[in-house]
Order: sequence, then structure tokens, then C-alpha cells
Amino acid sequence: MNPLLLDFPTEFPTERLLIRMPKPGDGGVVYHSINASIDELKPWMPFAQKEQTLEEVETNIRESYIKFLKREDLRLLVFLKETGQFVASSGLHRINWSIPSFEIGYWVDTRYSGKGYMTEAVQRITEFASQELKARRIEICCDSRNLKSRAIPEKLGYILEGTLKNEGLSADGNGLRDTCIYAKIF
Repeated sequence: MNPLLLDFPTEFPTERLLIRMPKPGDGGVVYHSINASIDELKPWMPFAQKEQTLEEVETNIRESYIKFLKREDLRLLVFLKETGQFVASSGLHRINWSIPSFEIGYWVDTRYSGKGYMTEAVQRITEFASQELKARRIEICCDSRNLKSRAIPEKLGYILEGTLKNEGLSADGNGLRDTCIYAKIF
């Protein structure tokens, strides 16, 4: 199967959210969300270790747009349906089209944390991957210490397949971390 020939929606709704592919021009809202959330992102996200410019974030968005079109990585941006406010970044990464399998990654704007938006988005992204992309396996990998991140796959019925000890560097590169691997099989 040639993934470039796959036709599937580039956006889809939930009850409260609109989830869509990134588009040129989205860098501004993502940039402001990163800055508003930097203290919460820093312990977990390598990209949050250094201050980024608006230009760097817009470049990243445009690269994500191209990768989406090429079916190499399916980054998704999450917006409130009612107001259009950007609330989170997610996506389907580490794609293996021959299975097909995906890894869902995510981060939420601190100003919208604790309202269930990320859980709602990950639930819908899981449905999208299984129904539209015919996923046979979806993983969520996170630092074992990131309890908020771990709560999402646990709420959604993902199975903890294991914890890889000393599997990765901490986001700041100054220590080793354990990685929890959650999965759903279809």
C-alpha cells in the first residue's frame, strides 16, 4: 500500500473540539500556547528546553503540514469547536503503514488543562486511526513520572504493556527516565 494514495479526512470533530491537520499560518497560536505552558511542558518535552521564536514554530508547523501530506507523520492540532481557540497539539507518529501502527503523542495548553479536552481528543484520534486508517496497533508512550499523561491512556482503556527502565533521557538531557508503553490492539 502506498500511503500517498490514501484518502482520509484532514479534520474531524468531537463534541467540543475540532481536530485537524496543521496549516501554514498556525504557528502563531501554537507559539503563544507553548509560551503560556512552558513551565508545565519543560519537564516532559525536549522542544520546551529552549525558547523558540515565532519563526521557528511556524517553520515546524509548515514542516508538519508537508509531512502530513506525504503521510510520513500525522500531526494534529486541537481547537475548541465553539470559539476556535487552539487548546492542544497531538498526532499520529512513528507510523508503520505495513501493519498499520501509530503512536499518539500530545501536549495541552496549560490554560485548557484539567477540562478533559486532551482525553476527548485522544479518544477521537484513536477512533480515527482505527476506523479511517485501519490501525491494528496504537501506542501511547510517556515518562513514568508524568502522571497526567499516563491518566489519559488509562482512562481510555489502553493496556500498560510494560515500563522500559532507563529507556530515555529526561527532557533536559540530565538524567535517565523510564518509559511506560500503553497500547490498544484492533
